Amino acid sequence: MESSKRGVLNSIDWKKIGIGLLIAIGGALATYLQDTIPGIDFGAFTAIVVAINSVLVNLLRKWLTGIK
Repeated sequence: MESSKRGVLNSIDWKKIGIGLLIAIGGALATYLQDTIPGIDFGAFTAIVVAINSVLVNLLRKWLTGIK
């Protein structure tokens, strides 16, 4: 794997940034969908739930694609 120079992003870096963005969006979407279930309100813990859901999305991604 080729390392990018300081201050410059190569295509590998952009791919990793994009995957991270999709994981974060997936965590936020999962939290939104959970919040639409009647009787569930995360309140002040919403940020923590988004973080946990993002980790779970990443775990699912790794499990489905094989851990690299």
